[in-house]
Amino acid sequence: MHKTFRSLSNPQYRLWAMGAFVSNIGTWLQRTAQDWIVIAELSNGNATAVGIVVALQFIFLPIIGWAADYFDRRKLLIVTQSLRGLLALVQAIMILNGHLELWHMYIFAFLLGCFTAFDTPARHAFVADLVADKDLANAVSLNSISFNSARMIGPAIAGFLILLMGAGWVFALNALSFIPIIAITYMIKAKPVNLLPSVESDSSKSSKATLFDGFHYIRQRPDMIIAITMFFFFAMFGLNFTVYLTSMTVHVFTGNSQQFGILMSIMAVGSIVGAMITANREKPNLHFISFSAIGFGGIALIASIIPNFWLFAVSLSLIGMTTQLFTTSVHSLIQLSAQKYIRGRVIAILLATSVGGSAIGGPLVGWTADLLGARWAIACGGIIALLTAALGLRYLHQRGDK
Repeated sequence: MHKTFRSLSNPQYRLWAMGAFVSNIGTWLQRTAQDWIVIAELSNGNATAVGIVVALQFIFLPIIGWAADYFDRRKLLIVTQSLRGLLALVQAIMILNGHLELWHMYIFAFLLGCFTAFDTPARHAFVADLVADKDLANAVSLNSISFNSARMIGPAIAGFLILLMGAGWVFALNALSFIPIIAITYMIKAKPVNLLPSVESDSSKSSKATLFDGFHYIRQRPDMIIAITMFFFFAMFGLNFTVYLTSMTVHVFTGNSQQFGILMSIMAVGSIVGAMITANREKPNLHFISFSAIGFGGIALIASIIPNFWLFAVSLSLIGMTTQLFTTSVHSLIQLSAQKYIRGRVIAILLATSVGGSAIGGPLVGWTADLLGARWAIACGGIIALLTAALGLRYLHQRGDK
């Protein structure tokens, strides 16, 4: 157990993890309320609208990710977290006053995407600034445990609060949840990493870090190319389960916001198990990543034909576990493979391909669910995951790995 949580022995990381956990709960409170209000109140059950809202939150990440290597990450995070909290507060006020319409939600999702484009790569790279390289894979897994523990708690609370008080107060709680992480980030005195290449690097001729340096770096690493490509296709369907679940809850199980929150939370339980497994793996590899995708694909195909709400919920825990095994292992593999001076840009590219796949897949999943039904949409996700695994295994076979 000590090995699983060894990164928490670092006081700086421990403090950061506490604040991040509170903020993550708030994020999942809002995300649950956001998806529910879009499908249940603003769009008359249109899953495509949910997919569009998801997509708009991530469109800028591919071009802004370099900022994590160019600016002081701690100061950048203080700014981005403050802006995200302010945005949640404005949304809360509009919902509580009855002024929020679907087009407003699209604009808010777009603005959140702008802030997230700076925030997400900086958060991932900042963790690498707080721990030693030998503990980085463990810290990444603990971040996933924190994120998914919040994902377990947040939706369940949100589903209940939406029924009790309405979605506006859920957004307000998210705004409050940013206060601890902003204060903690201000208190942490992590030393800035040498963000630009050292003299011996060929890239040192450039005085400004750019995302193109990250692409050039990855191009020289076939294993990174395969891992990131796999992440892109997996993300298109595998990381859009909130879209599936809104449609399944409303159209298949004719449920309410509380049932939607229960499904989200049960899926998060499996994600925590997956994160615990990866926390004990110091050297992630493409074999493990590929077999995780196979597990996800097989379970998704089974889940697509389960008729009972609670049996479907059980399958979601396994889907959450295999999703976490896949995503955390890819993140750890990429972070451990990249040198520190370029890590932020490489992470940004990984996240860009991930959320780019999610952004493309979100409306596509919603459209598939609206056209063919949520069950067919889930089955399509399973097939894509199996094809993704085949890509990784083919590369390993060609490389001669067994």
